Amino acid sequence: MIRKNQRFLTQLYILVDFAAIQLAFLLAWWFKFASGWIAYEQPLPIEIYAYWSVIYGVIAVLMGVMITLYMPKRKKRFADEVWKIIQVHGMSLFILLGLMFFFRQVDISRHYLAFYMMFNVVLITLYRYLLKNALKQLRKKGFNKQFVLILGAGSLGRRFHANLKQYPELGYEVVGFLDDQKEWDGIEAARYKPILGTIDELERILESKLIDEVVLALPLEAHHRYARIIAICEKTGVRTLIIPDFFDYLPARPYFDNFAGMPMINVRDIPLDLTGNRIAKRVFDILFSLLAIIITSPVLLFVAIGVKLTSKGPIIFKQERVGLNRRTFQMYKFRSMQLLPEGTEDTGWTTANDPRRTRFGTFIRKTSLDELPQFFNVLAGHMSVVGPRPERPYYVDQFKEEVPKYMVKHHVRPGITGWAQSHGLRGDTSIEERIKYDIFYIENWSILLDIKIVFKTVINGFINKNAY
Repeated sequence: MIRKNQRFLTQLYILVDFAAIQLAFLLAWWFKFASGWIAYEQPLPIEIYAYWSVIYGVIAVLMGVMITLYMPKRKKRFADEVWKIIQVHGMSLFILLGLMFFFRQVDISRHYLAFYMMFNVVLITLYRYLLKNALKQLRKKGFNKQFVLILGAGSLGRRFHANLKQYPELGYEVVGFLDDQKEWDGIEAARYKPILGTIDELERILESKLIDEVVLALPLEAHHRYARIIAICEKTGVRTLIIPDFFDYLPARPYFDNFAGMPMINVRDIPLDLTGNRIAKRVFDILFSLLAIIITSPVLLFVAIGVKLTSKGPIIFKQERVGLNRRTFQMYKFRSMQLLPEGTEDTGWTTANDPRRTRFGTFIRKTSLDELPQFFNVLAGHMSVVGPRPERPYYVDQFKEEVPKYMVKHHVRPGITGWAQSHGLRGDTSIEERIKYDIFYIENWSILLDIKIVFKTVINGFINKNAY
């Protein structure tokens, strides 16, 4: 059963998108022609701009429908929605320019068009962000719910039930389970929703209860029953989702590919494998690093003088680290330790009261100022601003045998900060926990996520109790 409120939300998005486009037209017109901030020649009548804005609004809405911008978003990431918004308005602009050229409307201000596009993307992104958060709060309070029936009360079904309870903002409520063999004991009955019957009773349950989605959490040996289950769900108009019994081997967001005419699940799909994404991230890295070096240049000078005056040895400490595709590189840091005797290999883990640190070195390590030279590593292409932290070869050889999926982090450039570090996992913290965050970042990368991590790092501060 398709819920009426979802259709209402879709219609609301379309109407508000169109209204936001017309508001963007008024803002762009005022900014260009009425604010007095920008010099301009005598403009065309405002009615002409309004006429083309209405046409653009229709084009953008139709384009949004074509690329599924108005599909249900309850399970979707906001970053994916923002990317679709940019795609819609990029393609719509090209269509608008083509129509203007065809009808010889070439006197529209180019500055106006630039402001118009900027306001379109900003306004639509902003209102959708606010609406998405408002809907999350309403769902937490029990509004706009969707009801789920889980087929299979084994470990897979129970795990999904437990995970779903951790995301009340999604607005899903489990009605119960269907299972042929399982029965709850006293503790399980208090923890999970009831088992309503066997899987053969699916059609009766769907006809007697309000169900929006059926989740198949059955073991592999029940694979032969999927065809009948899906047919029953489609007959009653209920959406069907399948949790594969081997999902532990899959990434957080599996990517389906087509190979020799057969659908295939790509076990490790990485957004940064795409050339466009790599270029976007590299441009961001270069621009951000140049800006960071310029802004922190007085601090760089202060730390360099401090290192030189407080201990013997070079100002910059170079250490071999493992980076992209398991290639090693020399990572730069301000030296915070006493020089090791010649021929001594440093394989020790830094501790809270490490005697090797200098007094000034303790300060710059605690405040993360020793990491600033790594912006030059970013410019050189060894590192990224955001990514998994690189480790020494000695520890990589050790961790790859002890920590599952540890080597996945080397599919992308290492970073100065990362998703794990922005959550406080720095210094002497769990390697296993860090890898979970690193893999989430690798599988869910976006420019917006990078910006979020940078802001989160700055807001949380550079001082960390685990940075020895």
